Amino acid sequence: MTKPGAHMDPRLREWATPIQAEYLDLLNETGGLRAAARAANVSHDIVRRSLIALKVHAAKQGYSPEHAMTKPVPDGYIVKGVSTYYDKEGNPAGQWVKSAVDAARQAEMFKAAAEAMAEDIPRLAPLSKPLVTNADLCNVYTITDYHAGMLAAKTETQDADWDLKIAERTLTGCFEQMIASTPMAHIGIVNQLGDFLHYDSLSAVTPQHGHLLDADGRYSKLVSAAIRMLRTIIDMALARHEVVHVVMAEGNHDMASSVWLRHMFAALYEKEPRITVDTTALPYYVYQHGETMLAFHHGHLSKNAQLPLLFASQYPAMWGLTKKRYAHAGHRHHTEEKEHPGMKVVQHPTLAARDAYAARGGWISEREATAMTYHIKYGLVARNTVTPEMLDA
Repeated sequence: MTKPGAHMDPRLREWATPIQAEYLDLLNETGGLRAAARAANVSHDIVRRSLIALKVHAAKQGYSPEHAMTKPVPDGYIVKGVSTYYDKEGNPAGQWVKSAVDAARQAEMFKAAAEAMAEDIPRLAPLSKPLVTNADLCNVYTITDYHAGMLAAKTETQDADWDLKIAERTLTGCFEQMIASTPMAHIGIVNQLGDFLHYDSLSAVTPQHGHLLDADGRYSKLVSAAIRMLRTIIDMALARHEVVHVVMAEGNHDMASSVWLRHMFAALYEKEPRITVDTTALPYYVYQHGETMLAFHHGHLSKNAQLPLLFASQYPAMWGLTKKRYAHAGHRHHTEEKEHPGMKVVQHPTLAARDAYAARGGWISEREATAMTYHIKYGLVARNTVTPEMLDA
């Protein structure tokens, strides 16, 4: 790429960061790189590299006049290719611009939109708290890989029918049974551990690879049902516990949707002093309960054996203050529990029925969800498991 000279196209400001815009203006005002660098009190190499990066970014968006690229694409897209055809005199006569979705930028825009929408959500009034709870205990209610919005037929999977109505009835019924069977703990953690939504956009495909999914209805229908289901179980927890903490983990099926779920529920319960919602962007979440460390990760980015070292490295202060440590993961749809140096890792199964893809692949696992009770000093002291079959008993 040609080095920026004594003058650069002012229109490049449209794609500039604040600091790049400052360097661009200084270059055009002073007439040279070194003069601009002196005015900015930085080295000229910093200014040069920053402006080259600006030109590269603008070119990716379709703007590079020296290469006859003057048709920028909208924010959220990048240029895949440009075909320019010329007249007999060698002047550009027309141009085809091929664009593609910029996944990273669209995720950034989606997060900003979710935060903006959350500002207008009506805040719920505080609910009455339970009369008696045990201050030493914390109940963790784990729901993972629920795949709301997935469609499955028993005749095809030899398992069970599954759609949005069945998903809602199963979740509320099982969660109610979990709460009824656990101790009256002071703290309740609603651990929605990822892949709560089966698909992540208007198209029923996996976010990263675009695999077609069996879906029950439109995305708007799924969003409405998901919010209703989650609000119902959170309100159940508030009626049972004096303090409620909510985890809305990122999964590989709902990478973008988990963003708006976190921010929406944080806004929804903003006036409820007894509830906290973890809005951490990093998909490794933690909660400290006295000398017990509780960690959460869906499982799509790290293997279970890697989690102890990852959590120790990312949260060293909490690791040092605790003696009992537990990581909760999902993703693989079956139960696995193993003790590693310093931390026990529990992999949770799902309540959801399996879809045609899982059935054809021969993946079979027990459908269940478990509430685990933790003591501030002694760690795990109880667990209670529910299954969909219990709803019909």
